Amino acid sequence: MIFPLFSVEKPHMRAFHLSWFQYFTCFVCTFAAPPLLPIIRDNLNLTASDIGNAGVGSVAGAIFARLSLGAACDLAGPRLASATVCFLTVPAVFLSSMASSPAAFFVMRFFTGFSLATFVSTQYWMSCMFSPKVVGIANGQSGGWGNLGGGVANLLMPLLYSFILNNTKADTPFTAWRVSFFLPAFLQMFSAFAVMLLGQDLPDGNFLKLQKSGEMHKDNARKIVYHAVTNYRGWITAIGYGFCFGVELAVTNIIVSYFYDRFNLNLNLAGIVGALFGMVNIFSRSCGGLFSDFMAKKYGMRGRLWGWWTVQTLSGVMCIVMGRLDTLGATIAVMLIFCFLVQASEGLTFGVVPFVSRRSLGLVSGISGAGGNVGAVICQVIFFRGSQFKLEDGITYMGIIIIVTTLSLSSIYFPQWGGMLAGPKPGVTEEDYYMREWDADEQEQGLHKVSMKFAEGCRNERSRKVKSVPVEESTRPTTDVV
Repeated sequence: MIFPLFSVEKPHMRAFHLSWFQYFTCFVCTFAAPPLLPIIRDNLNLTASDIGNAGVGSVAGAIFARLSLGAACDLAGPRLASATVCFLTVPAVFLSSMASSPAAFFVMRFFTGFSLATFVSTQYWMSCMFSPKVVGIANGQSGGWGNLGGGVANLLMPLLYSFILNNTKADTPFTAWRVSFFLPAFLQMFSAFAVMLLGQDLPDGNFLKLQKSGEMHKDNARKIVYHAVTNYRGWITAIGYGFCFGVELAVTNIIVSYFYDRFNLNLNLAGIVGALFGMVNIFSRSCGGLFSDFMAKKYGMRGRLWGWWTVQTLSGVMCIVMGRLDTLGATIAVMLIFCFLVQASEGLTFGVVPFVSRRSLGLVSGISGAGGNVGAVICQVIFFRGSQFKLEDGITYMGIIIIVTTLSLSSIYFPQWGGMLAGPKPGVTEEDYYMREWDADEQEQGLHKVSMKFAEGCRNERSRKVKSVPVEESTRPTTDVV
């Protein structure tokens, strides 16, 4: 199975490029403000607490939105769900240019941040389009190129601001920063139209059309929610993602101001250095996805989990080191290693998430994705809100939290594949695990067949040391599968 990265062939690769670009534009819009904060804070008389609260708001808004979008993907498909979120949030980006008080600035950042929920539809879309053998690279590359928007915003917004200030009638700083917000807003609106007009939900067609024709079962929302919230693995992946993606969001909010204030760089230089943190996403998250697929090929699901734990723990170590350095060159060098590791951890996370549940894939992805925003809120509130800690101390303490919370990954256990600390249960198959999400009546109607097709494609998640269990055994009762 290959992954032709630069192909735009429909439906698989076109869906890939549409999904990452839409998520990219949402990232640019959400983080358009932080690189201009030195100007905005003077214009709106923002205090350190105001800036911290706005940072919290920008990532808090997507928590509920990601949960809702996950369920929407399961019921209506990723195209309609993601485009709707973009259309609903783009007015907040336009209205950011009209903010005239700290409260208005907070409200605009809060509602703009809802658009980050499109990450869930991106990962859902890729998990539906691509086989288990390449799902790590598909999710990692799409998510990574989407996250790239944070770095592009840090680079683009100061340059756009300077151009508008020096070359248009908006020749005052307090007018130029407002006009700068129109470009990212137009990009997000364009991406929403592109997804709706050019994309396709599944290899076989679009959700609503397939449901209307009877070729696809319209699932029960209550059962989707039940199987998602009762599967503890989804909550553990949320914790893990909270302290890789959540850390990235928190650092993206403060990185330009950190270099601007700590090392006395001018706004453009601070923006360029801060942009490097997000620009590493060009390859870092996809490297995590590739590493996840590689470890699965060698060691199965246990390899995916060990790889995730190792990389994320190392990111915590580098985060601590970064906070202790006080020279510009060394800080930039360590920052690049740190951001590579933390973003690769995100790719490793979504090398595991698609296997947690098939029936509730969207909502489990939403829970995991929302965990990222919860982690960002926790880091922002504890370490980067107000003057409780110096920024360098907050970065150091955040690294310690990364290391501690990543230990939770050792509790993820798949009975058919095992976990970090134990092997699989004898005789349990992939079909046993995914069949448990369908009751006897649903199985009699054949509604479980999509899950069984996925289970068949998951055999590569077995460790090479474990003999394959005969497929025929999958028809027995599955009450012992946890």
